[in-house]
Amino acid sequence: MLKLHDYGTTDFLQILKNRYPDQVGNWNQPNGLQDVLPQNVLEGTTVLALVYNEGVVIAGDRQATEGYQVGERRIQKVFKIDRHSAIAVAGVAGPCIETAKLFQVQVEFYEKIEGTSLSLDGQANYLSSLVRANLSLAMQGLIVLPLFAGYDLKHGKGRIFKYDALGGRYEEDSYYAIGSGGKDARTTLKKLYQSDMSKESALNAVAEALWDAADEDIATGGPDLIRKIFPTLTLVTEAGVSEVPDDTVAALYRELVARLEQL
Repeated sequence: MLKLHDYGTTDFLQILKNRYPDQVGNWNQPNGLQDVLPQNVLEGTTVLALVYNEGVVIAGDRQATEGYQVGERRIQKVFKIDRHSAIAVAGVAGPCIETAKLFQVQVEFYEKIEGTSLSLDGQANYLSSLVRANLSLAMQGLIVLPLFAGYDLKHGKGRIFKYDALGGRYEEDSYYAIGSGGKDARTTLKKLYQSDMSKESALNAVAEALWDAADEDIATGGPDLIRKIFPTLTLVTEAGVSEVPDDTVAALYRELVARLEQL
């Protein structure tokens, strides 16, 4: 087992900074990107989460934009962190994915050092510090906005945490959506959300929220039935984190289209 005195801290990012300062760089430096920002960067868009009776659904569309063009159709925006938590990220794709992966490694590193799991609140607090560390990049336009969700074993329920660019952490007890289509997705969830929703109702609500976001927001990608590209829907329950199969997601959208055609 790894030992704490070998490193002096359980903060994996700080260890990287101490051992490889030239490769990691200083995220807190005001001009971290020097004078010139890249013009053509991929931006991920809409992600959301919703609490239901068995846990929480966390989801995101698959599209990333590059200016006014589609930059990527199959980007991953939802990542498993540990057995009972997952993160979805919206913003500039590169820093978003880097933050999600670093967060994942940090949680695993802590568990190996301490020999015990980091609590859901502890994970949420550490993610806050990661977002705050990205502030200098956010001030230059490279924003990372995560949505963190998990199943709290102590309280026996799903929980959702949202963040601002300063690392402020806020808990939502029902649902939330962020990104360019976040407002449209929240409007749909507001109409459909009920306390103690079943898994089927929750999945239908999330699928419809992403559909409406894609319908109103040009940066959000909806289901692509021709290319067979569908939003990522992930369940976080007491049993663990599991991604909803594409066949199931496709069936949800076919049912949604059938309902809409009858209106």
